[in-house]
Amino acid sequence: MKLLIIGLDCADWKVINDLREDLPNISMIVEEGLYGNMRTTFPPITIPAWLVMATGKSPGELGVYGFRHRKHSSYTDFWIVDSRRVKERKIWDIVGERGMRSTIIGLPPTYPPTPIRGYMISDFITPDDTKTYTYPPMLKKDIERLIGKYIFDVEFRREDKSGIKRELWDMTERRFKVIRYLLSKKWDLFWFVEIGVDRAHHAFWKYYDKEHHLYQEHPEYSNVIPNYYKMVDDEIGKILSILPKDTAVMLVSDHGVKRMKGAFAINDYLAKEGLLRFEKKPKPGTRLGCIDWSKTVAWGWGGYYARVFINVQGREPKGVIPPGKYDETVEHVADTLRSARGPNGEKWKNIVVRPSDIYPVVKGDPPDLMVVFDDLYWRSAGTVGYDSPYLPENDTGPDDAMHDWNGVFALWGEGIDRGRRDVDILDIMKIMTDVLTKY
Repeated sequence: MKLLIIGLDCADWKVINDLREDLPNISMIVEEGLYGNMRTTFPPITIPAWLVMATGKSPGELGVYGFRHRKHSSYTDFWIVDSRRVKERKIWDIVGERGMRSTIIGLPPTYPPTPIRGYMISDFITPDDTKTYTYPPMLKKDIERLIGKYIFDVEFRREDKSGIKRELWDMTERRFKVIRYLLSKKWDLFWFVEIGVDRAHHAFWKYYDKEHHLYQEHPEYSNVIPNYYKMVDDEIGKILSILPKDTAVMLVSDHGVKRMKGAFAINDYLAKEGLLRFEKKPKPGTRLGCIDWSKTVAWGWGGYYARVFINVQGREPKGVIPPGKYDETVEHVADTLRSARGPNGEKWKNIVVRPSDIYPVVKGDPPDLMVVFDDLYWRSAGTVGYDSPYLPENDTGPDDAMHDWNGVFALWGEGIDRGRRDVDILDIMKIMTDVLTKY
């Protein structure tokens, strides 16, 4: 049996269920097949989540803990994950060895594109369309003849909401036209990821979710998320109408979505707790260059979750913690972060772990601690200099939403069971393999 995987980055059952009557194609897949929550990975972010699905490996085994990673012991240098950093076999490598063909579109991180038995178009980390973004390279010319400029992503952290909306539709309509074109070629596994759902959530969630602390009713923007889901559902309908009969369809997202209650300035908090020192009082929004490393125990990065590093002698250039006191210091910092409360003293559900606590194998350049504030309702802000660590909005540009632990999973096709089935993200690899080989 062939397998088509419809990847909708950040799609969430809360939205799908709200709009069920307006999403006939997604509703059909759900009602006539298996469906349930997909528990995502820790961290619950695009990279590494899609990569975990494609390999069946945990972030620790992959050595991928997010989009960017610290370079060894540097205070400021980092590297960005791309396809060259990932050596593990993906599902398309496995099916290719069995003589089957795959088409992969937009799955992070696939830039730069790698040789594949079939076709590949790289993902949102592609710098621009002047780069080689397809395999085989000649496919790029076919795409440009078909749609002109291929769009990889939309810059969503900006105030021009009308521009974001216009670009979202343009990007998505072009991508689905390419998808339909490549569906006409030979394939056994066809997997695409549409990043636009995620971008719509982050840019417009405060206009959709009435529980958001910044909620605004808006005649145009309050309809963007519903209308975008409807447009995607319509595009899915066009795809379903041209699929070969012996095709199973999987609908999956890498994580869910929830409202952002604010951003927590982790380094200002660590300074307040005596674990970080500044060379002088920084201005609001300052980056980490103002830290006095010779008097700092720990510091953190911003993001949907916080990565926290201990300033260890012999590891960091100006380390202050003796290696013999590393474990003791890690636990002290972890306890300090677990005890962080909300702006009104309310108790938060904080999650603070060492990578070795949750991954059986830990590779690459992991942080010393991984931290989630208030069950993902509060983002970590890495900038410093604020009067209060509690910021009403993201510190690096407009962003309305956080990620949630449960993504979407549905599987439909001849011979597939019907009903409820919750899965873990590490189950997806086996499900794909079973569909391609057992049905």
